[in-house]
Formats: sequence, structure tokens, C-alpha cells
Amino acid sequence: MDPARRHALMTALGALAACAAPAFAQAPGFPTRAVKVVLPQPPGGAADRLARLLGDRLEAHWKQPVVLENKPGGGVVIGTQAVVRAPADGYTIGLLGSSLSINAVQRKDLPYEVKDLQPLARVGYYTVALVAAANFPANDIKGLVALAKGQPAKAFSFGSNGIGTSAHVAGEMLNHMAGIELQHVPYNGAAKMYTDIVGGVLPMGFSVVSSAEPFLKAGQMKVLGVTSAQRSPLFPQWPTIAETLPGFEAVNWAGFCGPAGIPRDVAQQLGEDLLAVLKSPEIAKALAAMGIEQAPQGPAEFGAFIQSEMKRFALVTKPLAAQK
Repeated sequence: MDPARRHALMTALGALAACAAPAFAQAPGFPTRAVKVVLPQPPGGAADRLARLLGDRLEAHWKQPVVLENKPGGGVVIGTQAVVRAPADGYTIGLLGSSLSINAVQRKDLPYEVKDLQPLARVGYYTVALVAAANFPANDIKGLVALAKGQPAKAFSFGSNGIGTSAHVAGEMLNHMAGIELQHVPYNGAAKMYTDIVGGVLPMGFSVVSSAEPFLKAGQMKVLGVTSAQRSPLFPQWPTIAETLPGFEAVNWAGFCGPAGIPRDVAQQLGEDLLAVLKSPEIAKALAAMGIEQAPQGPAEFGAFIQSEMKRFALVTKPLAAQK
């Protein structure tokens, strides 16, 4: 190729590159404005503290505001529905939990389906325990079962943070596996439940350990057993319910979802950013202090996990929609 033609070709290629480069460089990143995190629980609980911790880290990571919105009620249905109905642009996500998969198989009145949500990232598991008033006659699950069997049905009750929550399921599983009949008392959040336990109104309840810790340290409440299959590495001093009732397991996971239809690249970006924040040693330490075992998953893995949880709950529980 003669020099003149080579020069003309290089000039043309350079012009094309110059036109293409600005289009790529100016493609908008994510996020370019505030991101809302919807929480289907009231302020002050374990999920609320987790959302605020991760929200602060995401805000620093994105250099954009992260706004937390508590929307409790309806057994987490109100908050979950708010996520489902949000624009599918990635700017509204929700911090959800096991109630999502429990409700999906137990309730026929949901205004949405799991497919209406886009899984983004799983955080891990809360350490959940059956806690009781300090003066409760039983000190462990074996003692509780013996005590309950010596009394009329529903002589004792247990509290949870709502119908269809993992705490409610844990109580019903305990009833089924132990052959006892504790009466379920649902609460809208854990704060009032703790007040009633300490005040002698309610004998016991299933709770995220980190939120009950102040009462445990003050000697106002005690742990009868944790709901995981194995002892928590964060609280190894407490026995599992499964040590008395083999096969018992009722975990409470936490993870982020958005409305279905979020563009694939935005969903992937959200998942990667959430996982990047979770990899921080400071976050790992903070989560452990909150009684949360890290078990991060990206969008595809998390979606498969939610489906597997739905299958598991369908096998081990009975319909709860009509229960109070």
C-alpha cells in the first residue's frame, strides 16, 4: 500500500475510533443517584441493623445516597410487595429473608410470586434461638418438652415476629417433632415480644440472638436452644434443638432482591457490588458481632437457593395461613 493510501486509511480509522470512544466513555454507570433499600421489618431489630450497616458501606462504595425505608406488616408481605412494584431499574432493592420462601409455599393470599423478584445477593444466616424468661422452669429443650407434655395442650405459648416467618415455622416444627402443642403468639417485630417475656406475659419466643443479647447479658432471659442443624460458631456454648430432636433445622437467611426485569448488566453490577462489600474484613467482623454467619452468593446461586428453600419448607411444614 502506497504511503498516501496508508495515511488516508489510518486517518479514517482514527476518526472512527474517536467517534466510538466518547459513546463508550459516556455510558452511564450505576448508580448515578440515590438507591432505596426496602426492609419489611420495623426499625430496631436485627434486620434493620444489618440493612443500615450494609447501606452505609454501599453508600461509601457507590458514592451515592442509600436510603433505608422500613415497611413492616402482613408477615413481611407489605415490604416485599413494595419491592415487587418498584420500577425495575435497580434503584429500589429489598433486604429479604426466609419468610419470602416460607410465604411462597404456605400462603395462598400473596399479591405477588417469587418470580416477580430478581435475586441479587445472599448475605448469610442469622443465629436464631428459642429464648425464655430467666425464671422459666425449663432450662433446655429436653426440659421444655417434658414440661409441656405434663400440662394441657396450649398451656404454654411461644412468640414470633409474625405469621409465616422463620420463627413461626420453627415453633410449629418444634410442636410437630416433639409431640407437644405450644400456642403461637405473633408480634409485629421482636421488641414488644422481649418486653412481654421479661414482664412475665409470654414465657418464650424464637428470636435472632443478636437482638435479644442485651436481655441475655442482663440475666433477664436465657437460651433454651438454637435452631440451626449445628451449633453456631459464633455462640458455641448454646446447644441446638437438634441435639434433642434430631433433624430439626429452621434457619433464617438474609439477602437482597429487586423487582423482576432489572436489566441484566445492572443486576450483575448490584450483585458484584454487594458481594464486594461483604468481602471487607471489617464487615465480616461486624456481622459476626451481630450474630450473622456469612454465606454470600451471587444472583444465580441465590436464586437457586431460594427455590431449594421453597422445596424444603414445603416438605417440613404444614399450611400456616389460617394459624394465629
